[in-house]
Amino acid sequence: MLRLPDPTRQEHTEARTHLQVPQLLERNIPVLATLALTTVGAIAWYALRRPPIPPTAIPVSDFELGRYLGKWYEVARIDNRFEKGLQRTQAEYSRMPNGGIRVENRGYDPRKREWHIATGKAKTVLGPDVGALKVAFFGPFYDGYNVVALDPKYRWAMVVGSQLDRFWILSRTPFLPMGVEERLLRQAREMGVPVDRVIWVHQDGVNPTGSY
Repeated sequence: MLRLPDPTRQEHTEARTHLQVPQLLERNIPVLATLALTTVGAIAWYALRRPPIPPTAIPVSDFELGRYLGKWYEVARIDNRFEKGLQRTQAEYSRMPNGGIRVENRGYDPRKREWHIATGKAKTVLGPDVGALKVAFFGPFYDGYNVVALDPKYRWAMVVGSQLDRFWILSRTPFLPMGVEERLLRQAREMGVPVDRVIWVHQDGVNPTGSY
């Protein structure tokens, strides 16, 4: 025999369900609060921490941040997922009103025929006279930026990140002065940088006026 649903029982079930939801939420408030505090704590830790510096990557001393600011051409790098396939890559560093450093990276994608631009921020981590910085492009997630070789006139620089395969050679002009390439690669090899993975960035066609 077909039994019809009891509307009274259905109402009681719905009432119990409505009562259970706030009770479940109330019971889980400590758990949710702990998760929220853990997330906030993790973000704060990432923002305050000092990224690791490879033992062989010793940042330069007598570093003058003011002289380092300005425009640099990326003449060589070990490719990474953010710059893969990009040519004519450049970086520009400038002071922000709060004393921090604004970072603008740009590179040209020849396949799409367009420029890719990324803006971030940087801070010194071992004092203003040591070439050890940290750079972030995504919220509080910083990576190391260690200037391990620097021309006395600030015409070129070699940079290593938190790992030795995060590697760049920068120049104030699209090309390095004669003999500098060999010197820097020799130093990088002695540090343990995988120099066989270094690529030389195509910089032809950069407007000498500095526009892009």
